[in-house]
Amino acid sequence: MADNYKRIETKIIHAGEPRPRIQGAVAMPIFQSSTFEYESQSSYHDIKYIRLNNTPNHMVLHAKLAALENAEAALVTASGMAAISTTLLAVLSAGDHLLAQDCLYGGTHDLLTKDFAGFGLAYDFLHADASLWEPQLRPNTKAVYVEAMTNPTLQVADLKAVVAFAKAHGLVSIIDNTFASPINFRPSELGFDLSVHSGTKYLNGHSDIVAGAVIGRADLVERVKHKLDHLGGSMDPHAAFLLHRGMKTLALRVRYQNDSTLRLAQFLESHPRVNRVNYAGLESHPQHARARDLFEGFGGVLSFAVTGDVAAAERVVQSVRLPIVAPSLGGVETLITRPATTSHAGMTPEDRARLGISDSLIRVSVGIEATDELIEDFDQALNP
Repeated sequence: MADNYKRIETKIIHAGEPRPRIQGAVAMPIFQSSTFEYESQSSYHDIKYIRLNNTPNHMVLHAKLAALENAEAALVTASGMAAISTTLLAVLSAGDHLLAQDCLYGGTHDLLTKDFAGFGLAYDFLHADASLWEPQLRPNTKAVYVEAMTNPTLQVADLKAVVAFAKAHGLVSIIDNTFASPINFRPSELGFDLSVHSGTKYLNGHSDIVAGAVIGRADLVERVKHKLDHLGGSMDPHAAFLLHRGMKTLALRVRYQNDSTLRLAQFLESHPRVNRVNYAGLESHPQHARARDLFEGFGGVLSFAVTGDVAAAERVVQSVRLPIVAPSLGGVETLITRPATTSHAGMTPEDRARLGISDSLIRVSVGIEATDELIEDFDQALNP
């Protein structure tokens, strides 16, 4: 029976599930087999083999992820960086040029600034003013890359303008949708060609695997799959099982985190020891109106700067009792970190300062604890 589920909450549970269920099992079994019986497949890429990301555990995720973003196809990978790097290497060839948003996840920034030259690839960071994008084009520009919400300053680019610009100039449009998740934003509906995710974060939601995903146009996803088959960033079946299980509660988790993070952001914004809060759900955020237009929720991550120096920020990080001091985000536990020492440690201090990532900036990934207790905890940490 073809999937015809209308609401995302139902798609999360039922889209892509085998019909009839395998041996009657309600939960998807783990197919811990590296290879499968040969069935005269016409292409090497269709042979069932773990490295080719096409075992039953992979295929159910591909169908489900595509359904969640109302896209044509999807692919899972071994990590978020496997999804990002393989996607870029699939749509770009030696001699090509990429336009990218200037404030990116540290791993993506390092890939462009430290590794692209070795692949014969060039890049430029997009000007903040969309009217200046066209002069940045080169004859060899092939793609544009942005994030739904930037990490860790939570800026929201003019994503509609990005799509229009890409279409007008024949560019492949790629967006990292990790921070928003399919619950808050579905890039294919806006016209993006591909979205990438760190499935480690909201998709899985339980801080127990690393995973990645690529979602979008079927022809482009197939190109990424063929590149991935050769680069080897395949997902283990047990990780696929955990990602599949974690996704079943995606809507419940993300919507709770949306609400909880907004309340925490409002509290922090009103606190006398906090200088600045970065969260698109706040009316004071410079792109609040744009975010309201684009997203169904503002996500579960905020960042803020406290009054004082780095030592003052570190005292807050070490004084909270509920949040765990650790990198990453999107799990059921609240995590707290200073990006200058974790996700963006690979950037030069000058680059971090230019992007507003001070050494005293604190990033919080809000979990699903009681919101009132989180607020009480931050209150005591800010008032030693």
